[in-house]
Amino acid sequence: MTRHAYFATCAPGLEPLLHAEVRKLRLARVEQQVGGVYFEGVAEDAWRANLWLRSAIRLLQRVARFPAADERALYEGVRALDWSRWLRPDGALRVSAQCSDSVLSHSRFVEQRAKDAIVDQFRARVGSRPDVERDEPDLALHVHLWRDRCTLSLDSSGRSLHKRGWRVFQGRAPLSETLAAALVELSEWDGRAPLVDPFCGSGTLLIEAALRQEGAAVGALGAPFGFERWLGHDAAGYARVKAAALAQRERPAKRILLGLDVDPASLEGARANAAAAGLDGRIRFELGDAREFAPQRGWNAVVLTNPPYGHRVGERAEDEGESAARPGDTSIEALEDLYRSFGTQLKKHCAGYGVHLLSGERRLSSALGLAPRRKLRLVNGALPCHLLSFDIR
Repeated sequence: MTRHAYFATCAPGLEPLLHAEVRKLRLARVEQQVGGVYFEGVAEDAWRANLWLRSAIRLLQRVARFPAADERALYEGVRALDWSRWLRPDGALRVSAQCSDSVLSHSRFVEQRAKDAIVDQFRARVGSRPDVERDEPDLALHVHLWRDRCTLSLDSSGRSLHKRGWRVFQGRAPLSETLAAALVELSEWDGRAPLVDPFCGSGTLLIEAALRQEGAAVGALGAPFGFERWLGHDAAGYARVKAAALAQRERPAKRILLGLDVDPASLEGARANAAAAGLDGRIRFELGDAREFAPQRGWNAVVLTNPPYGHRVGERAEDEGESAARPGDTSIEALEDLYRSFGTQLKKHCAGYGVHLLSGERRLSSALGLAPRRKLRLVNGALPCHLLSFDIR
């Protein structure tokens, strides 16, 4: 099989975690870079990466690199590749572009010229051309321009890898599945201690934790990957790899996974999400208020949660957490009261617990009245945030 260069993308701050994930797959020439992880391998390696990586967003397969300081160089560089290797003349194409420190700085223009080059090649050869399809293309091309050098990559994932296929209920402002999986890993939860989310919302954190505990290949749960629509794809070979990945999922000894929320509709949605992920009955979702959080003594549990937080202090706060602070009241003052009460409950009832909390606002996390032992800078969507870790004594 032909060897290719690949780049797995991730959210800012998660590169070290993704690097460790890629190394566990025993791939070649693994290198952590800004925005993701580089490795080399054959098609089967890309299949496995798409199936198994939990914190990656997309897996790009590099197909060309060339200087592109002007429009003509870009057009000719794209047209120089034989696009019939991957795409039928009547297929559907999507082009995306990212430009930085380059003469060609307008991403829409770059996308258009790259698309023109591919379309013109097909028209000249066979008299017909691919259509443009943004939602479900047969081939998705990513053009990256940096310092007048162009890298062309095929999006082997097709869909964002956070789309696991189990989310049937959205909720207020759910974490992405990839960030949730990363938070589970960063919490250092061993899979045996009780895991509690007092602001569970749609259940994302607990569902990703349970999937990790079962050894599930999370990519196998979602829609087909982009590479499955490429010409020349070895469907039989991939089917064997996917079947082997699915067979590795096991139901371990039952552990305590507990989600609490003040909103009954969110709890119903969380149960529906868990069932869609094949986790029906594995997670307890119960009505409960974090301001009255008083778990069973002696649990020595791990608390992992994404409470609501406002990112416009002094105005009406925009709820960015999974859970509601208090129905109808998301002012910054109400959120401060919520954090203060939650911190009090942790100090009173959770000695010996490890607590990990995603926070997007310092004023709110300070209201907990706890000093974090670790603070990791991350990004939740477009919002800068921190994962704060506390040891409750």
